[in-house]
This record gives sequence, structure tokens and C-alpha cells, in this order.
Amino acid sequence: MTFQALIPLSGYAGWTFLTRTRESQQEVHDNSPLISREVEYFKENISKISTAKELVKDRTLLKVALGAFGLDADLPNKAFVEKVLVEGSLLEDAFAHRLSDKRYLEMTVAFGFDLGTPRSKLSDFGDKIVKAYKGRQFEVAVGQANDSMRLALTVQRDLTDIANDDMTSNSKWFTVMGNPPLRSVFDTVFNLPSSFGALDLDRQLEVFQDRAERLFGSSDLTQFSDPEKQEDLIQQFLVRSQLNSINIGVQSGRAALSLLQNSRSYFSNSQQFF
Repeated sequence: MTFQALIPLSGYAGWTFLTRTRESQQEVHDNSPLISREVEYFKENISKISTAKELVKDRTLLKVALGAFGLDADLPNKAFVEKVLVEGSLLEDAFAHRLSDKRYLEMTVAFGFDLGTPRSKLSDFGDKIVKAYKGRQFEVAVGQANDSMRLALTVQRDLTDIANDDMTSNSKWFTVMGNPPLRSVFDTVFNLPSSFGALDLDRQLEVFQDRAERLFGSSDLTQFSDPEKQEDLIQQFLVRSQLNSINIGVQSGRAALSLLQNSRSYFSNSQQFF
């Protein structure tokens, strides 16, 4: 039996429950038969891998590698993943640098296949990747029960690292923009339409900073290194997500009612005609 996350409530109440029970639920998840088999296989075999080609040929190794960076959907895209890993990160024009999703860059830096000796040969490499994989897969399981909760967990993991980094404030915002789950959280909190992502990046930055200033009192992303500010962000995200779901439901109901009324009118007119 596969692990199923227990989230009996939606919205912020559900988040409070998940936060309180996360440690015990994570333990059950990590000890499930499938996860246990995959992580043990990875730890036993990753040190034998010397090239990106060898990695993508082994489905289980590749699954864990991609899953550790939240890139599970790319498991079938072996040629794409191999290109990312082969070109590495040392050259400024490397493929990973040109991709807007910076999780690929994180992955290629972690594996270091463009180095003389890849990091897969390091004694503690397997443990580090496995730890990340377990965390990400737990988030996937949570997302199957409630996707908003999965995104909130992403805030706790990724936003903390970005906020504490020594990058400039602008660079931190650009990093958020290049992280699809985090971007989704901020787009929701800032009530931005899907078309917003098509704007010039500098213009997007201005809007992000302006709305952060208005909602949280500062345009500097460093503020989210404060657990209270981070929890405030999560709460606003979950509340707005819940409201958006209600609005979609109301709109769908209105559309269904309109169709029903139109169909009744049609049949009424048809009867009069005949």
C-alpha cells in the first residue's frame, strides 16, 4: 500500500493540522516499502555512476535524482536531462543557465558531471540526495491530497534558503520567479493573472516588490527569513487559494444553471414550433 497523507481539513486549519502531525506522517512515508527500496538502491549504486549517460540509463537512479529536485515529470525526458547534466554549470552559456526553471541548475551543480570527478563519487553524496528525495516525495504525497498544502511546504523549504542567501534583493526575487512552486505561491498571494508571466522580467520585479511592500511592509525578500513573516505568507496564500476555489465553484454553478435555463428555453420554444 502506498502512503497517503492525512489532511482532514482545507485552508489554514488543514495547514495547522499538517504542521502538527508532519513529523509522524513523514516517518510513516519514509518507511513505506516503495520509498525504502528506492533510497536503498540509490545509496548502494550512485557511487558507481561516472557520467550523465550512465545515470539516465538507470531508471531508479534517475527517478531519485530528479525527484530530489522536484523534477519528477522529466523522468521520460532522458535526452533533455542528459543535456542539462552534460553541459553542467561551469560555462555561462551552459544549457542549465539558459533555462528559466533554476531547479535544473541546482541539479547539475549538485551532480557536477562537468567536473573532473563528479560529486556522485563523494561518500556522503547518496545520503544528501536521498534526504532531499524523501522530503520532496512527502510533498508530492501531500499534494495528492491537497495541492495548496504542497506549495505551502515548498515555502518552508525553498524560501528560507533564498531569504538567507547573500544575493542582492533583486536576485532573490528573480530566483523566486525561476522556482515554479514558489512563483505560484506569490502569484496567488499577490492576486496576479496567469498572463502576468509574459511581461518583461524587470516589470514583473517592480510589481512583486510593490505588492510585497504593501502586504508585508517591505519589498526585501530577506524578511521571509523570519518564521512569523513566512507563516503570514503561507496563511495569506492558503486563504486566497480557498477563496479562489470557492469563486471557481460559484462560477461553474452559474454556468451550469445558465446552460440548464437555456436548454429549458430551447425545448419550450421547440414544442411551440411543433
